[in-house]
Amino acid sequence: MSVQKLEAVAEDWQKALAVVAHPDDLEFGTAAAIARWTGQGKEVVYCLLTSGEAGIDGVAPDECGPLREAEQIESARIVGVSAVEFLGQPDGTIEYGVALRRVITSVIRRHQPEIVITNNFRDTWDGDVLLNQADHINTGRATLDAVRDAANRWIFPDAGERWNGVRQVWAGSSPGSRHAADTTDTLDVGVESLRAHKAYIDGLNQPEFDPADFLEGLSRSAGTRLGTKYAAAFEVFTP
Repeated sequence: MSVQKLEAVAEDWQKALAVVAHPDDLEFGTAAAIARWTGQGKEVVYCLLTSGEAGIDGVAPDECGPLREAEQIESARIVGVSAVEFLGQPDGTIEYGVALRRVITSVIRRHQPEIVITNNFRDTWDGDVLLNQADHINTGRATLDAVRDAANRWIFPDAGERWNGVRQVWAGSSPGSRHAADTTDTLDVGVESLRAHKAYIDGLNQPEFDPADFLEGLSRSAGTRLGTKYAAAFEVFTP
C-alpha cells in the first residue's frame, strides 16, 4: 500500500497567528515549523484560549494557570515568538458557539494575519481510534469559522474592523493532513520548546515520556511523506 505524499505548505507570507486551546498544544509538533518560519524573518503570534489551569492533576488551577503561562512564554521565546496572549477561556470546558467565534474573530482582526494556525479538530488523531479532546475540536472549528467571520463586516461589527486577508488556515497534526513543513533543521529547537513545559510533562506521571523521542517519531513519519528527514504535517483550508 502506497503512502500518500505530502505537499509543502506555502511560505510566501509574512505574518501568522496561532490560535490553540492550551499551553503545550503547539509544542507537540508544530513549534519546530514555527522556529523555521521565525528563522526566515516571519512574524508569528501565539493566542492561547486557556491558561491550561486544569491540565495538571496534582496542581490546583489557581496555581497551575500562572505556572503554565510562564512555561508557554518561555517555550515561545525558544522558537522566536515574543507575542503570546491568553484569553481566559475555561480549560477543559471550551464551548463551540457564537461567543467563542466572536472572541477569535476579534483576535484575527486585531493581528491581521495572512496564515492562521490551529490545532487538529478532527474527532481522532489517527483517523481511527485515538480520540481527540473536546477543547481542541471546539477551538479548531471555531477558528475556522472565525476566519470567515473576520472577513464579513456585518458579523461581529463590535469586534474590530474586518480583516479579509487570511489566505489559509492550517490545522496541525490532523489525520487529514496533505501538506507539511520541513523541520529537519529546526527539530532540535522544537524539542527544547516542548521541554520548557516541564511542570506539565512532570504532571503526566509518565517517566518514560521523552520529548525528543516523541517528536522525532512523529516528525520522521511526516518527513518521509514530504521527502525530508523531519516535517510537521498540516491540514490546509482555504476560506
